[in-house]
Amino acid sequence: MKILVAGLLALTSATVFAHNCPNEMKAIDAKIKMEPKVTAAELDKIMSLRADGEKHHKAGKHDESMKALGEAKKLLGI
Repeated sequence: MKILVAGLLALTSATVFAHNCPNEMKAIDAKIKMEPKVTAAELDKIMSLRADGEKHHKAGKHDESMKALGEAKKLLGI
């Protein structure tokens, strides 16, 4: 029984994590609309990382998505 519960919790947490990608993208988009103080080169990198994150999310590669989106957020200071 404990193993079953642990397995269900693990699956639930993975699902919740996977569905956080869109929230991360929204946070990035909102910050970009506020015209952050970043260079043009940094903004290009941020936009590239955000696009990579969305591509990975749509492909079901949520770990890769969260990594790219996390890097974009770091560059934005969020």
